Amino acid sequence: MEKTYDPHKIESRWYETWENAGYFSPAGGDEPYCIMIPPPNVTGTLHMGHAFQNTVIDTLIRFHRMKGCNTLWQPGTDHAGIATQMVVERQLDAAGQTRHDLGREKFIERVWQWKEESGGTITRQLRRLGASADWSRERFTMDQGLSDAVQEVFIKLYDEGIIYRGNRLVNWDPVLHTALSDLEVLSEEEDGHLWHLRYPLADGGHLVVATTRPETMLGDTAVAVHPEDERYKHLIGSTITLPIVGREIPVVGDEYVDPEFGSGCVKITPAHDFNDYEVGKRHNLEMINIFTRDAAINDNAPERFRGMDRFEARKAIIAEFDELGLLEKIDKHKLKVPRGDRSGTVVEPYLTDQWYVDLTRDTLPDGRPGGKQLITDPAINAVRSGNIRFVPENWDRTYYQWLENIQDWCISRQLWWGHRIPAWYDDAGNIYVGTDEAAVRAKYNLADDLSLRQDEDVLDTWFSSALWPFSTLGWPQQTPQLETFYPTSVLVTGFDIIFFWVARMIMFGVKFMDGEVPFREVYIHGLVRDGSGQKMSKSKGNVLDPLDIIDGITLDELLTKRTSNMMQQHLADKIAKQTKKEFPDGIPSFGTDALRFTFASLASTGRDVRFDLKRVEGYRNFCNKIWNASRFVLMNIEGHEASLQNGERELSLADRWIISELNTLARTVSEDIGKYRFDLAAQALYEFTWNNYCDWYLELCKPVLNGDADEKLKAGTRHTLVTVFEKLLRLMHPLMPFITEELWQQYGPLAGAEGKTIMLQSLPQYSDAQHDAEAEDQIAWVKQFIMGIRKIRSEMDIAPGKPLPVLLENASADDQARLATHEVLLKSLARIESITVLGEGETPPESATALVGDLKLLIPLAGLIDKDAELARLDKELGRLQGEIRRLSGKLGNENFVSRAPAEVVEKEREKLRDAQSAEKHLGEQRAKIAAM
Repeated sequence: MEKTYDPHKIESRWYETWENAGYFSPAGGDEPYCIMIPPPNVTGTLHMGHAFQNTVIDTLIRFHRMKGCNTLWQPGTDHAGIATQMVVERQLDAAGQTRHDLGREKFIERVWQWKEESGGTITRQLRRLGASADWSRERFTMDQGLSDAVQEVFIKLYDEGIIYRGNRLVNWDPVLHTALSDLEVLSEEEDGHLWHLRYPLADGGHLVVATTRPETMLGDTAVAVHPEDERYKHLIGSTITLPIVGREIPVVGDEYVDPEFGSGCVKITPAHDFNDYEVGKRHNLEMINIFTRDAAINDNAPERFRGMDRFEARKAIIAEFDELGLLEKIDKHKLKVPRGDRSGTVVEPYLTDQWYVDLTRDTLPDGRPGGKQLITDPAINAVRSGNIRFVPENWDRTYYQWLENIQDWCISRQLWWGHRIPAWYDDAGNIYVGTDEAAVRAKYNLADDLSLRQDEDVLDTWFSSALWPFSTLGWPQQTPQLETFYPTSVLVTGFDIIFFWVARMIMFGVKFMDGEVPFREVYIHGLVRDGSGQKMSKSKGNVLDPLDIIDGITLDELLTKRTSNMMQQHLADKIAKQTKKEFPDGIPSFGTDALRFTFASLASTGRDVRFDLKRVEGYRNFCNKIWNASRFVLMNIEGHEASLQNGERELSLADRWIISELNTLARTVSEDIGKYRFDLAAQALYEFTWNNYCDWYLELCKPVLNGDADEKLKAGTRHTLVTVFEKLLRLMHPLMPFITEELWQQYGPLAGAEGKTIMLQSLPQYSDAQHDAEAEDQIAWVKQFIMGIRKIRSEMDIAPGKPLPVLLENASADDQARLATHEVLLKSLARIESITVLGEGETPPESATALVGDLKLLIPLAGLIDKDAELARLDKELGRLQGEIRRLSGKLGNENFVSRAPAEVVEKEREKLRDAQSAEKHLGEQRAKIAAM
């Protein structure tokens, strides 16, 4: 095999082999195991969140495939209505065209063309990650089968009265001209102003209202006060003359008002504020829309403002208030500004006709059951009954809170790309719903000459995504795949889409699959943050690309990636400086397995992940360790390959020990992955491989293999070296698929395994028969003995290769029996010249000491070290440590540093101080020992 581990030589080769051979397709026992991929946007590229999530999914899939389950990972992508339409519109814009120049049909053709040419980027990148999804079954939310499912659901819900068309307030993007879901609106704190305006009372005096959006006063239809506010309760029922507009509006009492905030008076604009909308409904207020779809002032406002952009109107209105003496004051104010995540423009609450799914009514006006009874309550009960379990369990509270306070779902979007709403209108505005115009005419018995036009809107992307668990398996057809794999086993997703996706899949799954839930468990993972715990974002310059970690990237390429297209030069300069400091040589190539193992090691249930490249580097070294261990084993069985599975053999104590430890590891890994504790599984694999197998077992083998041991013992050790390593590769495979496959190709046949791939081998299982408590106890004693000698060498700065005389004090009969059994092993591994058991009452010379239980290990120091030189060395190191302690103590005693520096920086300095203090104490004790000699 190759002398050094090179992931790039093996990864693409093995992935291509797996996919071409069809190993990702379901094939296994009677027990189905299925995970649906959270479909990434077809426009997307792989980011750290995708990489983390899909590492978790692939680990589960590979694990259950090796357990013998009939395993399906269903892949696919989402059509991503707004994102995809914007990509193609930008292309048209670059050519001086708009979608309207092409017309709807030609534009849709253009989007499909883009999808075929450029829409597969993220699925290619997922392959680089090792994702063993069944790509032969890949689905797309706009393909024919899924489109049929979407139409079926829409029509059924409309016919049941659950889907309706209504005039309500929505998040409106005035650039994209569409309603947005809450998830598509990003609210961040920005600097702004709070304008305090005087509204004259009809009988004299005035009330002061404060607003961050003074332009909306053109649509005010009331001023609200708290009904128990003694300052204003007498005014409830009176009227105010709305300045500039001249409209008489009432003063209403409503508990929504916080009497402690501002003046305790709130202007109410029901058509342009969600809270005001609810107040308006409670008090039957007029709802006056003052904006066009572009967020310009419309004809409902005084003529002089019509056609103005909203922000121009803001300036003009403030100027008029000032001229009229009605501008009380202007305060600087930080506020959350909602912006469309795609357009970046400020989103407006906007009153418009949209399609909705009823989720709040028990009973419809005509007496039929409403959406609460048919959809919302069953979705709550699915979790409350235990049919679906959240991991960690605390997320069920978030789920309940949202569903118990849910609003009707706006499902229409003013786009061209997406599932067009299957509704038609006649000239009188009557609505007809069906699969196509012919079906509508037949369903409603309409005359052939009745003019019909289809609704222009498309459905919210989340509508089709809500059907993902069953539509991808062939519903509404009753397919064998649907019968086998629904309900699916687990959903792996982030907490941020519990509302938008998880709850809706449960709603529609229970509704359309005869009460059956879409998945049994929901594993909620955290966000991937940088090493300091900060959220990764382009503006912070801390975004990492998983493919850069796999393949490596130069500093120049990284700088270009992080700073290109950045509008603010000072921010680009700051990010460039930060990047040069953090990655002076760029990012080296670590390979996929090191990245995957890093993600697994950080995947504790529900917690955010602090991602540090130092850990990836450490696990790249782990891959090297595995590779080198493999080479060691192959070198030591060379010439004996044919006899590994035949002939007589006898197991040494070390062989029995490592087999027992591997047996325990099999149980640990299986239990930890079963509990979604990938971090604990990774830790157990790492510690067994690095410590037990490489650092101890390979060393314990050498006296047998290289000495004059019986040939049966040598045969037993060679067999154990191979079979334990082969089983270890199988246990590691779900987390590190590439290196384990490459090595297994040699070890599988040597261990007597059949088959062409490690992927389809069985996972090692725990067996009581292989638990060897005696061997574990004996080797634990041997390890303690050797580590005691090594500790003395380290503390006394004695050369590792120098043979040492060892005296044993307080040796029990059991210790002496163990010594007789393991003396050759101890002398070999600990570099011991002689071992002498001291008699009772015998006084040892001045010695360094270590303990193995009650047994004292003594190494006489006379002649072993230069006392004066060693004291001088320790004094120098103690002086350095004491200087470091003074420096760190002074820094942490500086209130300016502690209060102003980021918390994680302060904690790192505190950790450095603790380490320095611990080292000083340890060296001081060591010095005292030597000085007393």
